[in-house]
Amino acid sequence: MLETLLLLLIVAGWLYWLAALWLVHLFFHHQAEPDSTFVPPVSILKPVRGLDAEAYQNFASFCRQDYPQFELIFGVADPADPAIPVIQRLQREFPQPGIRLMIAPIIGSNRKASILHHLAAQARHEVLVVSDSDMRVTPDYLRRVVAPLADEQIGLVTCPYRGAHPLTLTARLEALHMGATFLPSVVVARHFLHMHFAMGATMVLRRSDLERLGGFAAVADYLADDFQLAGRVVQAGRRVELSRYVVTSVLGATTFREQWQREVRWARTNRLCRPTEYPGLLLTFSTPLALLLALVTGFAPQGQLALAVSLLLRWSVAWLVMGYSGDQANRRWLLWLPVRDMLSAVVWCVGAVGRRITWRNEEFTLQPDGRMQPALPAASRSVERKGTRPL
Repeated sequence: MLETLLLLLIVAGWLYWLAALWLVHLFFHHQAEPDSTFVPPVSILKPVRGLDAEAYQNFASFCRQDYPQFELIFGVADPADPAIPVIQRLQREFPQPGIRLMIAPIIGSNRKASILHHLAAQARHEVLVVSDSDMRVTPDYLRRVVAPLADEQIGLVTCPYRGAHPLTLTARLEALHMGATFLPSVVVARHFLHMHFAMGATMVLRRSDLERLGGFAAVADYLADDFQLAGRVVQAGRRVELSRYVVTSVLGATTFREQWQREVRWARTNRLCRPTEYPGLLLTFSTPLALLLALVTGFAPQGQLALAVSLLLRWSVAWLVMGYSGDQANRRWLLWLPVRDMLSAVVWCVGAVGRRITWRNEEFTLQPDGRMQPALPAASRSVERKGTRPL
């Protein structure tokens, strides 16, 4: 009975990866680009905490946009944040975009959403572009991600992402997950589950729509602020659009502990936010399931064949998907893909239980509705500032 169940799951996994390959191909090669002549003034909101790998180059890429009018507003919660000197260097070297830096008080458990709440209040323009601090983009980024908002029915635009510049094995495994597992899964979800979610790599929306949803203050106690915001956009009767632009997450040197904490946090967040869909991630584990079948059967011919087909199919699909999405640089690490898939399966199992997470060295407990509460007493956390102020 167990062998039959495993074999059924493995075959379903093969079908999933073939469907994902086809959908990724259609997404990147058979979808028209929106009209890039729609170029309203834009405010880029960049919440920052600490220094990510190659921070200056990442930030500077947003200053080099081929776009008529935009401003770039950075926000930090700590006036001693090590990113501040880097941002001040940008202000000296790129005077044209109108770079500002704000010290933002914390209004909820989610520091990122808290900072965004204050940055949105300081923004001068109607169109807001939110992007995580570790992202890097090309000069055509703003034109491509803002263009879909020409359609009034679209309330939010988001982007897939790929990893770049991995300097350690754990970073390379994370880059593999982004390019060979996460990105195709997003495209599949776009097709079958509709776009009721967004990714912090990029969120583009109108200020008027954001205010009708209660602003970032409405999601300041939720871990998955991007998911919550997208859900509210859909509930308000507008669509979430997945852009074909793929932003780059610069990984640098990461440790196993950092990666483990981050991925368990994502897994537990997904389980709480989308409990009916979480079990469906089993379909992405065709290789771990095939290895389990091989072990259960004592590496009988049936188990060996299932494992061989799974490995060949997974490698082939990943190679093609990463080519379609422009992630060719990370193809060199594809031999590690079975290890990456095993790690993903373990993370999925751990994410299926528990509510404790670690985010930027802070401990939180997740509530059933997706809100998070600090696990430590208030006295042991950093002191909040009294008001927003420029620096």
